[in-house]
Amino acid sequence: MPTASRTIVPLDSVDRRMLDVLQREGRISNAALAERLHLSPSPCLRRMRALEHSGVVAGYRAILDREALGLGLTVFVELKVEGHSRHSADTIREAMMRTPEVVSAYVVSGSADILAEVVVTDLPAYERLLFDVLLELPQVTDVRSNFALRALKPAGPVPLPGR
Repeated sequence: MPTASRTIVPLDSVDRRMLDVLQREGRISNAALAERLHLSPSPCLRRMRALEHSGVVAGYRAILDREALGLGLTVFVELKVEGHSRHSADTIREAMMRTPEVVSAYVVSGSADILAEVVVTDLPAYERLLFDVLLELPQVTDVRSNFALRALKPAGPVPLPGR
């Protein structure tokens, strides 16, 4: 599943500071962001729109507490695929995209071919997903499940280049 090559967007120190704040406080107002960056609101908004337009800022979302929603089980699932082909890769990608319990998935090197992060309510819900979805994927020959006991460091801000 190769990805298209993207142009790396050069960032100056203000862009990096802006991105750092936005990753931690996505709901910050433009006025508050401008004040934090020591900019006036108009140039701040132009910079933010340029970062959005270039694709550096891909979107905004709320971070939800899984436990509060009753999603008490996180499973890291390793999938081994036999007979690699564009068709099977596309089918697996499409299945991952349409399965809401799969919150992230990656093609990886090593003993597995795909690593997926799955979030479900409990073990019976994971068992249903395993048998009804994951083991039904084309060319999947092995599935290994690693159950998270607790999060040491949940997904957070990405490190910004040039620091």
